[in-house]
Amino acid sequence: MTAFMKTTPKCLTIAGSDSGAGAGIQADLKTFAANGVYGTSAITAVTAQNTTGVQDVLEMPINLIENQIDSVLSDIGADAVKTGMLSSSEIIESVVEKLTHYQIKNVIVDPVMVAKGGDKLLQDDAISVLKDTLIPIALVVTPNGPEATAITGVDVVDIESAKIAAVRLVEMGSKSAVVKGGHLDEGPATDVLYDGSSFHLFSTRRVETFNTHGTGCTFASAVAAGIAKEMSIRDSVSQAKAYVTGSIRGDLKIGNGHGPLNHFHEYWISE
Repeated sequence: MTAFMKTTPKCLTIAGSDSGAGAGIQADLKTFAANGVYGTSAITAVTAQNTTGVQDVLEMPINLIENQIDSVLSDIGADAVKTGMLSSSEIIESVVEKLTHYQIKNVIVDPVMVAKGGDKLLQDDAISVLKDTLIPIALVVTPNGPEATAITGVDVVDIESAKIAAVRLVEMGSKSAVVKGGHLDEGPATDVLYDGSSFHLFSTRRVETFNTHGTGCTFASAVAAGIAKEMSIRDSVSQAKAYVTGSIRGDLKIGNGHGPLNHFHEYWISE
């Protein structure tokens, strides 16, 4: 009798490229690998970027973005899809159309708006399209405080306001929402998960470091990896929180600005 082998869990990231490799598809693919899933990518934009900021951006043509998605999903498939930098209304609409066509249910949305150095990565007129088309197909949406404020209109300043914002995101159509607490000024770093019926809080001691470039990409990709491995949303968020915290504590010494995480902190240590 032929033994049936369990298929390898797979994640597709649809996001921008970061030449400094701290965020974007580079961070996503490292996160997938470190968390035991096979990663593929569809690049939406190429950025000239390092630890000090974004020097240039070039959006990919819509047809090339769509062809990348087709190439991956028509052959390799994906147990979860993570979206990151989708900088224009047209890109968001094309990605939503493709994910709907392929009936992808496990969509993890990182609503990338601004790079760590403050450079804008989402056009102002694209926010409404993100709210109306992308969030409604999401299994999990993972904004930080400022992103949650921009999307929901709720001024996220503490855990209670984060809860209100998370509820608003679910009311917009997402199955669940995680409002991350890393941008809050005081206390532990607490992320708020609302799963449509109850809240779950995930807290860790805040790590004092400037090397946090790519935390949002990494967190969302780690959640996607958990979902791809058939973990629950709650468990996926929990393991993602632990993974990101460990990656921050790995504290690589790279560049002169906001440095990257140590995505392989369990395998090698920065000197």
